[in-house]
Amino acid sequence: MDLKVLEKLLQDVRDGQVSTSEAMERLRYLPFENLGFARVDHHRSLRQGFPEVVFAAGKSVEQIMVILNSLQERSPNLLVTRLDPDKAAILQGYFPEAEYHPDSRVLTLSRGPQPERGRGLIMVISAGTSDIAVAEEAALTARLMGHRVKTLYDCGVAGLHRLLAHQDLFRQATVFIVVAGMEGALPSVVAGLVDRPVIAVPTSVGYGASFGGLAALLAMLNSCANGIAVVNIDNGFGAGYLAALINRQD
Repeated sequence: MDLKVLEKLLQDVRDGQVSTSEAMERLRYLPFENLGFARVDHHRSLRQGFPEVVFAAGKSVEQIMVILNSLQERSPNLLVTRLDPDKAAILQGYFPEAEYHPDSRVLTLSRGPQPERGRGLIMVISAGTSDIAVAEEAALTARLMGHRVKTLYDCGVAGLHRLLAHQDLFRQATVFIVVAGMEGALPSVVAGLVDRPVIAVPTSVGYGASFGGLAALLAMLNSCANGIAVVNIDNGFGAGYLAALINRQD
């Protein structure tokens, strides 16, 4: 349940269109619903502006299904991250309106359009094609939260002219998400060119000495450029969520 739904419910009670007992039934599962194996947070939209997101890794199809059934009764737009294709195919049989995005392993479940919540544009940039999966997770998260997103992929420092050719687009963005593996240099470059926040996302892409993304993470944390915030390795969701909060209208 989000803030607008709660306000409408209270107005209907005040106007006599909804009885007190019916309102109590609708509010019955606030702030959370105990499913035994999970406690579904129905207050998340009221506190943070977006429903609880389902992290699918380690959960069975049955567990995900029960959680989604609980959430979709009160939330029009849902997000499931790190979902394997086999599990996604089963879930889509039960939720035909769900859309699976195999590159990012994200499933979105929407009922109706998402209202526009952003005050500007979120730009997602990836260093290489191999980083697109993480970049797409960030972009899908921000879009489902009601924000305009533009993507710019395969613009890493090995061919910096590919990035510099699009500097005219940078002025349109309110916040940047920059995704890179290997040595993780791209966020520093972007932050040195813009006067907007840059969210750096290290990926696990790279050869042996990249240590599964640790090299990129440490490089981003030690950047000499200003205005950079760094999320965890491969955490496109976290970057998309943070960018949505920065870009959100007051």
